[in-house]
Amino acid sequence: MRVILQRVTHGSVTVENAIVGEIERGFVALVGVTHDDTQAEADLLARKTANLRVFEDDAGKMNRSALDVGAGILVISQFTLYADMRKGRRPSFIHAARPEIAEPLVTYYADRLRAEGIARVETGVFGAMMHVTIHNNGPVTIILDSAELAS
Repeated sequence: MRVILQRVTHGSVTVENAIVGEIERGFVALVGVTHDDTQAEADLLARKTANLRVFEDDAGKMNRSALDVGAGILVISQFTLYADMRKGRRPSFIHAARPEIAEPLVTYYADRLRAEGIARVETGVFGAMMHVTIHNNGPVTIILDSAELAS
């Protein structure tokens, strides 16, 4: 499972001209799922996401977590995080999990963020054409990959 976290001052997702999820200060979490991912990977990444210290303290140092600052998290499913570009110019997505595997795990990840104590967790619409607005703050972008974190 992969999560790209972008620290934002604002994030929103629109489907069919309607905002379906929106946060202010926090993370936009772009979430990709591969075939062998389970709830254990989602648990690990939700814990890391909630506790990652990349928000500034009073001294301007990245020393506070999303939990510490009351940040919101906007969760967006993104199968393209498992694009394989080793051959040709068109990406292959054979490493991305099928929707019946991915959708429940993305939902579970969002639920686990709530269980970790994140008060505001918003989501996009799985499988929909979404327009995501990201006001990256810093910019700060962090890549979390469960395969790398487990080793």
